[in-house]
Amino acid sequence: MILNCIIIDDEPLATDLLKSYAEKVSFLNVIGAYNSAVEAIKEIKNNPIDLIFLDIQMPELSGLEFSKILPPTTKIVFTTAFKQYAIDGYKVNALDYLLKPISFETFVETCNKALYKISRENKISPNDQDRFIFIKSDYKLIKINFDDIAYIEGLKDYVKFYLANDEPPVMSLMNMRSVEEKLPKPEFLRTHRSYIVHLPMVKMVDRMRFVIGDSYIPISESYKDSINKFIEIHTLS
Repeated sequence: MILNCIIIDDEPLATDLLKSYAEKVSFLNVIGAYNSAVEAIKEIKNNPIDLIFLDIQMPELSGLEFSKILPPTTKIVFTTAFKQYAIDGYKVNALDYLLKPISFETFVETCNKALYKISRENKISPNDQDRFIFIKSDYKLIKINFDDIAYIEGLKDYVKFYLANDEPPVMSLMNMRSVEEKLPKPEFLRTHRSYIVHLPMVKMVDRMRFVIGDSYIPISESYKDSINKFIEIHTLS
């Protein structure tokens, strides 16, 4: 799931910093960055915005005033250097309140919170909530829990589900696209035309291959950029 976001802060350095943070988060699409709320009003009217990183103390129109004219589905993360605004921020049902200076780690935590909340509210698929799917295999319907999937491999007209805890793989006649559509994101990540990995099962990245158990899952050129971005935001240096 991709979240459209904008950044509003009357301090250009703060705007540039948050924009650089947002561009490193794989599921954020930065629509624009503005130095006043007035400038952003037109963008709000023309484009559906999922998430706004919004400074509170600004000339012309404050962040608190601006938040009152936003659609109820738009999530707000207030960014400010003043602690005293925290209570006011939560009064307008802000998703989060970030106190400057904002670290990248804190920013990513808030982004993940926004992704979880928005995806839960949208309820894209009942599979996400139930945490399992049924797979047709050998004239049976086999129940597979998402938490038990290690990775998935596409083999021409078949798909093979590799499971944790030394359970035998399950093979079914289907294609990778239909499988990918049923799996919750970003928990499951496509790395190759023939592979989908379950990220909680990954134990390391070795020369641009995900390692799950004793298996090395390749990363193809077509998915390399998005995966590098994902790895970067989860890497401590």
